Amino acid sequence: MELHATRIIAADRATIWAALNDADTLKTCIPGCEDLTGSPEEGFSAVVKQKVGPVKATFRGDVTLSDVVPEISYTISGEGKGGVAGFAKGGAQVVLRDAEDGGTELQYDVEAKVGGKIAQLGSRLIDSFARKLADQFFESFQAHVEGTDAEDTAG
Repeated sequence: MELHATRIIAADRATIWAALNDADTLKTCIPGCEDLTGSPEEGFSAVVKQKVGPVKATFRGDVTLSDVVPEISYTISGEGKGGVAGFAKGGAQVVLRDAEDGGTELQYDVEAKVGGKIAQLGSRLIDSFARKLADQFFESFQAHVEGTDAEDTAG
């Protein structure tokens, strides 16, 4: 599954960069995240509970940052295991640019793979679910950074 998108956030790059590297912000914005600990330097450990179609699972995994160019870009990679439900792994290249009319353009290119029971659900369901999760994350992230009500945008 691949997803490419861009959104304009009404904040400067330094503010967005700080939020993208803050465990508390990420925990708040990741749909189903029950726990997130760690740091950008050491990596993060996460516990995320999700329901994909009829399959419910708690994924435990690790997230690392690489190719870090402060306030410009990084690659975020992770893998989570959900027991009998299977696994999910993937990454995203995140790039920040100054937007023409102020604020910051956040571009992300996501690639994800799943295996186990979840993979048996079919690629259309998985792709739809992954897009929904990515959209929810970035909507919540944008609302958090801009100081608007995340509940209105997160659905």
